[in-house]
Amino acid sequence: MSSSELRRVEVLARVKSKELTLRAAAELMEVSYRQAKRLWKRYRKRGPGSLKHGSAGRESNRAKPKKFRRQVVALVRKKYSGEEGKRFGPTLAAEHLETEDGLSVDAETLRRWMLAEGLWSRRRKSRLHRQRRERKEHFGELVQMDGSFHDWLEGRGPEGCLMDMVDDATSTVLGQLGDQETIWAAANVLGAWIGEYGVPIALYTDWKNVYKREPTEKELLAGDVPVTQFGRMCERLGIRIIAANSAQAKGRVERSHGTHQDRLIKKMRRKKIRTHEEANVFLREYLPDHNRRFAKAAARPEDYHRKAPLVAELRNIFRLETERTISNDWVVRYENRWFQVQRQSRHWAPTRAKVTVCEWQDGHLEIYYRGQKLGWTEIEALPVKQIAKPTPPVPSHRKSEPAVDHPWRKSYQTMRIPGRIKRSASTVVRGAASATP
Repeated sequence: MSSSELRRVEVLARVKSKELTLRAAAELMEVSYRQAKRLWKRYRKRGPGSLKHGSAGRESNRAKPKKFRRQVVALVRKKYSGEEGKRFGPTLAAEHLETEDGLSVDAETLRRWMLAEGLWSRRRKSRLHRQRRERKEHFGELVQMDGSFHDWLEGRGPEGCLMDMVDDATSTVLGQLGDQETIWAAANVLGAWIGEYGVPIALYTDWKNVYKREPTEKELLAGDVPVTQFGRMCERLGIRIIAANSAQAKGRVERSHGTHQDRLIKKMRRKKIRTHEEANVFLREYLPDHNRRFAKAAARPEDYHRKAPLVAELRNIFRLETERTISNDWVVRYENRWFQVQRQSRHWAPTRAKVTVCEWQDGHLEIYYRGQKLGWTEIEALPVKQIAKPTPPVPSHRKSEPAVDHPWRKSYQTMRIPGRIKRSASTVVRGAASATP
């Protein structure tokens, strides 16, 4: 018997013992007085068991045939079962039963059958309660972006990172599988989103050097705002980057990771996908079906995506730009490579000038000075400067000792006295003689 039926038994027992009137019992049982009279009549004639619902324990008239149930359970046990973490959940198993095996069964019905057969178990995890942020109202108003590192191919191929983008208003998903969470990985998935839906208003990302970073001490002193290469690309597209301070702030994309780590892995296992290239081809088939099943309608119908730029404009946006200085011999160094800038008649970059080196994902390089493209040729290495060695001193042929007639070898008396000194000396002698008596 159900709990409500047991409460009715208790109330009618009090009516039998004359503790309650039938009208008061009707109020306690929350039924009308006429229904209370019917229940009291059944109770007096057939006892407490008569209050049990007549359909209790009987099979539903809308129940699936037992043969169909056995067939479904056998297929689930054979194809979609396994150890915890690898087996299919009731919702995913119901989808594959319909698409692959042609058997249509509701996910909740399949859940009850799997629980009864021990093919599924209830998993309840206690989580810290946080106040949920309301969704944005418009499609394209905010898109969450994050990378998920996981063994996506279950050892059949290399591990990788799924770059995932989820619209905050509709939960529309787009993703690509690659090796790492790099600038090019983020740029590729953003370019795919722009090609599919347009340019979003803002991106919600992590505090990572790929997206947004903290300023250095030098930048703080100068008042400069640090901009990453991906941030520069977003600036030129008019996309604002918002950095989240916790994983819970990006709850939609984090939950999307969990969904893909369950459903996507199992689907790729059945397809026997072994490389990232094969996985990305399969994602083009998987994601539209995923969005049809799980995407929601936005609160407001207006689409906030802006029109996508032309392909040539996107190419000039999705590139790495680095500032370098031209040396005195018109050589630019970039990534341990040397480029000899060619002289041009109209646009000639002076030495020690700042130029911009642009690099695309395919390795193509271009050098610009004040917006003008410069010609260049790559050289293997800078020529080694020849440093002149100091000339050794020429040995002197002069004798170390002075000559015999050198003034140093003469005495004071034998030294030659100038004429004026002789005259002054004779004058002194004559004066002394005249003065003698």
